[in-house]
This record gives sequence, structure tokens and C-alpha cells, in this order.
Amino acid sequence: MLSLVSMREIEAIFEILDRLGVSREAVVIPLRPASPGSVSRRPDGRFEIVVEAERPLADWLREVEARLVEMGAAGGSAAGRPGGAGRGPGRS
Repeated sequence: MLSLVSMREIEAIFEILDRLGVSREAVVIPLRPASPGSVSRRPDGRFEIVVEAERPLADWLREVEARLVEMGAAGGSAAGRPGGAGRGPGRS
């Protein structure tokens, strides 16, 4: 079981972000993993990726990429950058 997110996990996530054209500034990766891991959108418009603590990283990363695409992160669109689409009402 993973107890702390290391550069290994962060770099693997960065590879996905780069492939999708998502700014690293648009993502928060807490250093404490959880089970299950998750991908969500924060109120400030950034993505929060909580690394999976128990499953093999490679298996889980496929789900992370699919979830980011579902959430509109692909293609470097405004949805993948802070201040872009996905921010709450009344925010610019």
C-alpha cells in the first residue's frame, strides 16, 4: 500500500497531463494517497488528482486519463487551465 505520493507517481501523472495538453498549474496532487483514488474538479476550476493507494499505478492511471478526458481536459482547452471553463457561477 502506498503511504506517500512520490515523484514517480507525480511524473506519471504529468505525462498524462502533457499528452492531454493540460497545464500542470491546473492540477493539484495531494501528497497523501487514498483508496479509492479520484479525479475531481475543485471550486477554483483546477483538477484534483488523489493518487490511488492500493491498486497498481499503471492500471489506475488509465482511469485517470479517461476521467480527465470525460471532464473536458483534453486538447489544452480552457477547461484544462485555471480560470477557464468549469469555474463556478460568477467567477471569471
